[in-house]
Amino acid sequence: MRGRIVARLAETAYTEQPWRIHELTSDFRVEDVWSFRTPGAGPDDFPAMLAALQTAGGFAKQPRLVKFLFAVRWKLGALLGWDKSSAGVGQRVVSLRDRLPGDLRDAPSGPDNEGTPLKAVYELDSEAVRELANKTVHTVMHLSWVRGANGDYELRMAVLVKPNGRFGRLYMAAIAPFRYLIVYPALTRQWERAWRDRDH
Repeated sequence: MRGRIVARLAETAYTEQPWRIHELTSDFRVEDVWSFRTPGAGPDDFPAMLAALQTAGGFAKQPRLVKFLFAVRWKLGALLGWDKSSAGVGQRVVSLRDRLPGDLRDAPSGPDNEGTPLKAVYELDSEAVRELANKTVHTVMHLSWVRGANGDYELRMAVLVKPNGRFGRLYMAAIAPFRYLIVYPALTRQWERAWRDRDH
């Protein structure tokens, strides 16, 4: 695991893939694209990876510093009203589920994870989508299963955002250093460990 903490990819690693999510998010921008190592993974192992992520838990199982950062964020959100239900999916913004074409609407959405505020939109054999909205931004997390350069399949995550005006853009800029230096490295360790420990 040493020698590689986080693998940030070019935006084209996401945009050039034929994902169904592209049909739904033309008004979002690509914020981040990351890859996570899953040694020995094959083309049919995406459900196993998603199950491993469920088992690994969400923010509650992150390191203390990450939990502290999120605790500060939720406290600020409570004090300033960022996370009120009126600012969420189905209130301030329409859920992506309302944009789904018929075949995706009939597909399973996948389970919500109590450890994260992201809500399931749809889940297919090689991609899954979650979303979150508050007063700052409407965020989409796209998980996908892609064959890597070494022949193994790997998990990739694209984060798409639609900031809520100038305030949302300033918020995204303010939290960027914390995401890149603290949150994403910790998430990478957790998710790659989840794959290694999935059968234990």
